[in-house]
Amino acid sequence: MAKAKKQQPVEEKAAPDMGCQPEAPAALEVVEWLRGALQEGQEWPRALLEAVGRWPLTQEEIDGVRCQYLLLGEAFDWMTLAGRLLTAVDGFVSPEDKEALLFQSWLPKDVSEADFRNLLGPEKYRAHLNYFYGVVVEEALLLAVEEELHKERLSRGLRGESVDVVAVAYQRLYGDAQDVLLKAFRQEMKYPETSSISLTELKEFTYWLFKRRIKSSDSARLASDTRKGLERLFRMRSA
Repeated sequence: MAKAKKQQPVEEKAAPDMGCQPEAPAALEVVEWLRGALQEGQEWPRALLEAVGRWPLTQEEIDGVRCQYLLLGEAFDWMTLAGRLLTAVDGFVSPEDKEALLFQSWLPKDVSEADFRNLLGPEKYRAHLNYFYGVVVEEALLLAVEEELHKERLSRGLRGESVDVVAVAYQRLYGDAQDVLLKAFRQEMKYPETSSISLTELKEFTYWLFKRRIKSSDSARLASDTRKGLERLFRMRSA
């Protein structure tokens, strides 16, 4: 349930209409169920997670903005959905609690991992793990590699020389330049070539890179990289 590294966006691009609009009756039923549960005094974390588990849409468009909850058909971004649901029942959860959840990935300690798994349901929980390792940990791994490169340069006395550490990190992790990889991703997904990237597309791109890295790495390298990403994520959350 970790928080993804904050990125600088950009302009959201709406996906092709797939019938997943906010007026979808099944989605409205979930919102009304959540509102009723909160009105009856049910604790908001469990009510919210149960609503997430009941949610029927993989994506929707709200006020022209694409809300993608299932990335590339595999990775469930439950936090984005949680933000959408909390907005729909605004006033039932305090601003402090909403901020703690959405910006610090904080849920009360009495919500265990088993509770989280059971409330989401097995399918969404597996997709959540795909998102956690494929987006959240992958972002932390990229940051860890960038930091390693900075340390390598300092140890070799290269402090004054200019270098694009991000570009080198992409080359080291994924075997190619960031712009080349992004172009290949967009071609595969049939997305338009633009000078900006939306936060949703950035998450999809990160997950696509994760899958690419898995295909090209041996098991020992995969285990090492996962550990490195998790350790960096732990330091970020403990700061």
